[in-house]
Amino acid sequence: MAVDVYLNFNGNCREAAEFYAEVFKTEKPQIMTFGEAPPSPDYTLPEEAKDLVMHTRLNISGSNVMFSDVFPGSPFIEGNNISLAVVSKDENEIRSAFEALKEGGKVGMELQETFWSKCYGSVKDKFGIEWQLSLETDQMPQ
Repeated sequence: MAVDVYLNFNGNCREAAEFYAEVFKTEKPQIMTFGEAPPSPDYTLPEEAKDLVMHTRLNISGSNVMFSDVFPGSPFIEGNNISLAVVSKDENEIRSAFEALKEGGKVGMELQETFWSKCYGSVKDKFGIEWQLSLETDQMPQ
């Protein structure tokens, strides 16, 4: 299991990730945009979201740092744009941690299957810390 830092940006994620890749001399980030996600018949993606970064990751000095833009219309507060991402190959570990973290907290997204993980959810714990929990699979975006 790993706990990674997850940073959110307000439309300038691509610029930030490329900047940090240069600063820390890492490989250029592989960027997945919201527009590249599989379309949903229940939801039309707004035009302004299509080129925004849905996910990218850099390895900085041995630590994974993940990045994304916030979805248009979602709240963004500079300075509070960070969460911790728990990534594990053990689904029971993910489920147990999620259940414990949601006690006294607020669920952002119930644990569920997504196109990048068989088991993903997000929760703000009782101390105000944002957590993302994800089952690691071979298909997870880098």
